[in-house]
Amino acid sequence: MLNRRGLIGASLVGSTLLGAKASGAEATTKLDGPCVISTWDFGVAANQAAWAVLSKGGRALDAVEAGARVPEQDLKNHTVGRAGYPDRDGHVSLDACIMDAQGNCGSVAALEHIAHPISVARRVMEKTPHVMLVGAGALQFAIEQGFPREELLTPESKAAWEAWKTDAKYAPKANIENLDYRSTTGQFGTPGGAGNHDTIGMLAIDAQGDIAGACTTSGMAWKMRGRVGDSPIIGAGLYVDNEVGGATSTGVGEEVIRNVGSFLVVELMRQGRSPEAACREAVERILRKKPHAKDFQVGFLAVNKQGEVGAWAIQSGFTYALCDGKRQDLLLPGKATYQVG
Repeated sequence: MLNRRGLIGASLVGSTLLGAKASGAEATTKLDGPCVISTWDFGVAANQAAWAVLSKGGRALDAVEAGARVPEQDLKNHTVGRAGYPDRDGHVSLDACIMDAQGNCGSVAALEHIAHPISVARRVMEKTPHVMLVGAGALQFAIEQGFPREELLTPESKAAWEAWKTDAKYAPKANIENLDYRSTTGQFGTPGGAGNHDTIGMLAIDAQGDIAGACTTSGMAWKMRGRVGDSPIIGAGLYVDNEVGGATSTGVGEEVIRNVGSFLVVELMRQGRSPEAACREAVERILRKKPHAKDFQVGFLAVNKQGEVGAWAIQSGFTYALCDGKRQDLLLPGKATYQVG
């Protein structure tokens, strides 16, 4: 896995390793054949799990579910799954959605006591006439489907929550999901500052050329009880159109929801924009409507039907992972409107 020092090198060699073409000042990374992309550093391990499915001729839908389950079960990851930081009342609630090449989709929101919300979302898609189940109803459905009920508040997450309560601050910090994940100190940072988001969003193209996507998160740390961000909302946190491509988002979900961000990116690609240009326009639309959003982090990641990949974020620091038959561990820095740090 590439570390922080490897990011610059990766950005320079990524085009050579995966194939690229230049369009003016824009360099477009192109993946060949079956491929998978995902947000953030922890996307590397998730991609490799997805690749284990794709490399054997498996479906994109199966690949993204397998990939998303990796960070959901990672006890080092405090922004996704069973080790996620809780809301301000100490409850760990999870959100996820999944979408296939035929436009079928499933979602769960504010789901407690179930470690793999992405798999529950898939069951919603395949076993019910609905798209989204939430809260107690989602939990009831998950248990009926055989998912084990678990206590998700880990000792580490509980300790972070107890520390946060001393000041009870609620202030999202850009890119904290990576800073926290990379930390080797064992400390949680200042109260209210640690693990305030984020998400893994994943998109895959299989050997048949079909696209599927998945998105899963524990949401913002210390959020209000019942708060749901963009991650489980089809069209906001994730959108797939098998004729065009797919997009996913990460960051402060409220800003993505207001702009139906992932759907916007896909529609811009339909109009002929590259994945990077489409992601950039989605970010800049957020900033035009709410200039103060420059203090937040939102990033978009997209792939089109040709395997071209692009990303853009409000602030620098966003990273994304790419995987195809040539390489399964590439991590690249996303371009951004504002450079910070």
